[in-house]
Amino acid sequence: MNGSRIVAVGHYQPAKVLTNEDVAGLVDTSDEWIRSRVGIRTRHIAGPDEPVDELAAHAAAKALAAAGLAPADIDLVLVATSTAVDRSPNMAARVAARLGIPSPAAMDVNVVCAGFTHALATADHTVRAGAAARALVIGADKMSAVTDWSDRTTCVLVGDGAGAAVVEAADVPGIAPVLWGSVPEMGHAVRIEGEPARFAQEGQSVYRWATTKLPPLARQACERAGLTPADLAAVVLHQANLRIIEPLAQKIGAVNAVVARDVTESGNTSAASIPLAFSKLVERGEISTGDPVLLFGFGGNLSYAGQVVRCP
Repeated sequence: MNGSRIVAVGHYQPAKVLTNEDVAGLVDTSDEWIRSRVGIRTRHIAGPDEPVDELAAHAAAKALAAAGLAPADIDLVLVATSTAVDRSPNMAARVAARLGIPSPAAMDVNVVCAGFTHALATADHTVRAGAAARALVIGADKMSAVTDWSDRTTCVLVGDGAGAAVVEAADVPGIAPVLWGSVPEMGHAVRIEGEPARFAQEGQSVYRWATTKLPPLARQACERAGLTPADLAAVVLHQANLRIIEPLAQKIGAVNAVVARDVTESGNTSAASIPLAFSKLVERGEISTGDPVLLFGFGGNLSYAGQVVRCP
């Protein structure tokens, strides 16, 4: 086999929906203020009895079902998350146990908002090397658990959820080479730290960095796939803020692409945001099998990773 491809996707969100009006009952804000600044209308919030691995397992089960595969067909589980409570067992092992996957390699990937695209690249490399035949790649985060709900600068942003993809070996590569990196000296711009752990960010710094530095990087990711931005059928960026997504997509030059705007109904779900938005585009039929789609994650650590994939 010369590469790997995504054969199916799936997503899951908790049932509880928190509207902007609900948030306005917690802090001094309003629906108009939130929409005008970040574009978010609603977000899904997990309950205390819904841990990250449960969200991840629901999304993964849907992806497996869509692929027509059994748990025993998977030999690698990667979970991108930054909101795991415990250090061990890791989320990947817990997801494997929930799904009944018998003996997979199981690893967590913590690159915060760019976690899924890092994990997808890792799965691609592993399958290409022959160390795995089929992988489950999951992005799952429970941002509500690390949010100060009295801080209106952050609590208006976050949501919970999970998205997953099944990756397998392929004669014709369906996952292009990744373009990834970071800006370590600006790692302080997005943080989840302290006791208890709390999410904080320097919003203006992140906005300036994302809208000025990322467009040429995203274009490089297209070049690695042998495409131009105009060839893309869809662009799925990390769903951080509509005011970042829209100008960034425009600056990339993806003039013919559907631009994922799931942030409006899901909020910022960190590592879950890209697979969640991607899965919804597939489910709604907005993109077709074989279409080239740019996935590009960015954020925590000021890390980034992007690759063009073919729609399952």
